[in-house]
Amino acid sequence: MAAIEVDGLTRVYGSVRAVDGVSFAVGTGEIFALLGPNGAGKTTTVEILEGYRTRDAGTVSVLGHDPATGGPAYRARIGVVLQSAGFEEEFTVRELVRLQTRLYPHGHDPDELIALVGLGDKRSTRVKGLSGGQRRRLDLALGLAGAPELLFLDEPTTGFDPAARRHAWELIADLRRLGTTILLTTHYLEEAQRLAERVAVMRAGRLLAAGSPEDLRAGSKLPTMITFARTPEFGAAGMPSLSAPLEVLGATAQVSSRDPVADTWRLTGWAHEHRVDLPDLAVSPPTLEDVYLALTEEEGPDDRPG
Repeated sequence: MAAIEVDGLTRVYGSVRAVDGVSFAVGTGEIFALLGPNGAGKTTTVEILEGYRTRDAGTVSVLGHDPATGGPAYRARIGVVLQSAGFEEEFTVRELVRLQTRLYPHGHDPDELIALVGLGDKRSTRVKGLSGGQRRRLDLALGLAGAPELLFLDEPTTGFDPAARRHAWELIADLRRLGTTILLTTHYLEEAQRLAERVAVMRAGRLLAAGSPEDLRAGSKLPTMITFARTPEFGAAGMPSLSAPLEVLGATAQVSSRDPVADTWRLTGWAHEHRVDLPDLAVSPPTLEDVYLALTEEEGPDDRPG
């Protein structure tokens, strides 16, 4: 069963088609990442799904509601974590979270929620005393206040240090295990690859590709990089025949391989036969970031605003 169904979604501003016939679905309990450069149409798409912006064409169903007409019954079932939000600076963390949970018929326990996002030792701290990363955790707590079935996360780990980012990833994964559906927008491609079961890539209002990170990588036909550090004896013996030329970049040698299993076998066999070391040998398949860059660069420069 789909939590979100979008078909032919279109939103036009003057001569700009901010969202241009976009279609996708998000399954119940799934983490789905919407990716794209600035101006791709991600924010407009998400705001339409949240019910904060109208559409010009297409159909949208979120938890069985049309967001444009869902009203309070719909909003009570979703949570929203914006990229940036304003707070009343004089409230303490607990006061603000307690106030937010009281707005919902089935709100979270404030203290449990504060502990869940890692602010337990800051519950009595006023908002003005929080760091940027702590404020972002407070954003997340407020988005979860109503125990939502569906959570919209817009750049959830912006401003986090690496340790805090990984803690947030663990929290998001825990929410998914509890059955929460999550639609995530992020510029951290590692974050999308780590968390999302499926991703969609947008540019200039259009959907370029959608699928699991593994499917997108497999369908990209991008090469696997085989790299190793050069040694003094490297090149003294003839090199084996590989599927692509060996390139030397300073102290590193690399092959953009289209047949990584065979090339790795030939290369290591040659090294063993000629007693040549291959320090720091690494076989690196294309990442989601590689696929994303290939997709968006193929489309050419984006001359749209924003």
